[in-house]
Amino acid sequence: MASTEIARYLEVGQQRVALDPEGYLVDLAQWTPEVAEALAVEDGLTLTSDHWEVIDVLRNFYQRFEQAPAMRPLVKAVGQQLGADKGSSIFLMRLFPESPAKVGARLAGLPKPTNCL
Repeated sequence: MASTEIARYLEVGQQRVALDPEGYLVDLAQWTPEVAEALAVEDGLTLTSDHWEVIDVLRNFYQRFEQAPAMRPLVKAVGQQLGADKGSSIFLMRLFPESPAKVGARLAGLPKPTNCL
């Protein structure tokens, strides 16, 4: 479940997007690809087609299970949908340094995975 505490706002075009203290969207319905790009810029990331594929996997996982996946389910889901070469922790760490599940979920406009510190 998304946090309801607003820590700051992200300006994306004409949209003012509320973020919680950890940088996750307060209102998940405000997510757009442009919001993802703006969040990525804050993290020093440039989103490539590989990033977008994983973001799609994350968003599909959330639609299906109503929660963002922790690392192990994320690796499994990516492997099933994108192939074994992309379904590895190493591949995901290259795309989303530090914590692929947390960073990926944030960029995908999802709440923080429940099993991530």
